[in-house]
Amino acid sequence: MMSGRLSERRKILLFSLMALGLFMSLLDVQIVASSMGKIQASLAAAPDEISWVQTAYLMSGIVMIPLSGWLSRLLSTRWLFTLSAVGFTVSSMACGFAWNIEAMVAARAIQGFVGGAMVPVAFAAGFTLFQGRSQALVPAILGVLGTLAPTIGPTLGGWLTETLSWHWIFFINLVPGGLISIAVPLLGRIDEPDPSLLRRCDVIGLVLLAVSLGSLEYVFEEGYRWNWFEDETIRSLAWAGTISGVFFVWRSLVHPNPLVDLRALGNRTFAVACVFNFVSGFGIFASIYILPLFLGRVRGFNAQQIGDAVFVAGLAMVASTPISAFLLRRIDLRLMIAFGLALFALGIGLMSAITSEWTGAELFWPQVIRGFSVMFCVVPATNMALGSLPLAQLKMASALFSTTRNLGGAIGIACVNTWLNDRTNFHWLRLCENLTGGRPLLGAWLDTLSGHMERVVPGPGLADPRALATLSSLTRREAATMAYADVLWLMAVLFFGTLILVPLVRVPQRPAASEGQGSLSE
Repeated sequence: MMSGRLSERRKILLFSLMALGLFMSLLDVQIVASSMGKIQASLAAAPDEISWVQTAYLMSGIVMIPLSGWLSRLLSTRWLFTLSAVGFTVSSMACGFAWNIEAMVAARAIQGFVGGAMVPVAFAAGFTLFQGRSQALVPAILGVLGTLAPTIGPTLGGWLTETLSWHWIFFINLVPGGLISIAVPLLGRIDEPDPSLLRRCDVIGLVLLAVSLGSLEYVFEEGYRWNWFEDETIRSLAWAGTISGVFFVWRSLVHPNPLVDLRALGNRTFAVACVFNFVSGFGIFASIYILPLFLGRVRGFNAQQIGDAVFVAGLAMVASTPISAFLLRRIDLRLMIAFGLALFALGIGLMSAITSEWTGAELFWPQVIRGFSVMFCVVPATNMALGSLPLAQLKMASALFSTTRNLGGAIGIACVNTWLNDRTNFHWLRLCENLTGGRPLLGAWLDTLSGHMERVVPGPGLADPRALATLSSLTRREAATMAYADVLWLMAVLFFGTLILVPLVRVPQRPAASEGQGSLSE
């Protein structure tokens, strides 16, 4: 049974299950964000090791997503999605039972790799199953799920960790994963597999892609810890990633059956929409990453408090969904995305006034603005990209388009870590330059604090060692806070700067890939 002969009920049910799979895959990117401290303590991981719980997931997913277009043609849409769901469910169980950091990182890498296919396949299936006005709802539905999932991830993860244990942030995948694995293959075929592609598989291209993306992501993630190119490993991987990336692009353009069809980037609208998607991924994932980090490290919040503080962004996103879906068919898509980018920049810019005393209350309205803007970035970009291409290019282009958002997210998190490290050190040095013994106010403050500690001052002009330790801690806290403010400001500038690309887009003259596809009202 092909998609054109599927009943309306089966189409909706099949699409709903695929949307659930997409939600699960993206939820697990950030569901660990507010629980990293508990996971680190439980697995006895070092501070510089625990970030790999997130990075391994994103890195492996980035490798799988561009492959999903080729794999869906080889195996068919339903079987690739089914295998992805099975692998995701099993690896989620392995994450929950991880006994050390090495086992956790390995399980997360597998989980990200096998689950990465569900995102682009869900988009491609939605555009294949429906046409006309019904098709316009596909990016709206998947867009809100795809952006809501990482937004509510820290909240859900924090609640599960505090209520049960951190293991349950992975175990909650078992029931929906099992349901998808059983139901999707029973609901009917969307398309036919093409086993002949296996004989024409570009193995060299696969190796080049894996080496390029894996190496460069490692460089972005670990470079700041090892002083960038002064470290031999970072330097070698940077060269390996760059060279293999160049050869991968060349091979994809000349190979008759490339793993990733980069020729779609020859369409200017699709190419610019990919840039918008990259920037959106950068902002969405990086902003969700940085706020729990601030609330945990500076404010000392526990997992549930962090989740509660960032939850409002998800509510604002849900509220904006029907509005963005309504406007999608009524106004110029370029106006929508310009509004979304400017509003996101405003929300992030307001957060850049952050201080060490801020809690969830001060973050409320900036998060509402940021959350409300997300759908106005994602939905029009998806319609611009996939609506500008013929059906024959849809699967490969959908995978490439989805890759740009995850790549933006991975690079965003790596950049945030790098910027925070550099700016914290910068502000620490500037503050220390002003904390000299010749400042009367500082000396008086130290004397007062020493008196409160009921200790005798060791000598003339000297402060209690504990008072000095308190001063050092406060200085580091303020340096870190100023670094967070700097990073948020840089992100706001990035979004404002992207507005210059809006005039380059040509709005598609028809709904995305509508020819020859099914309808909700057949």
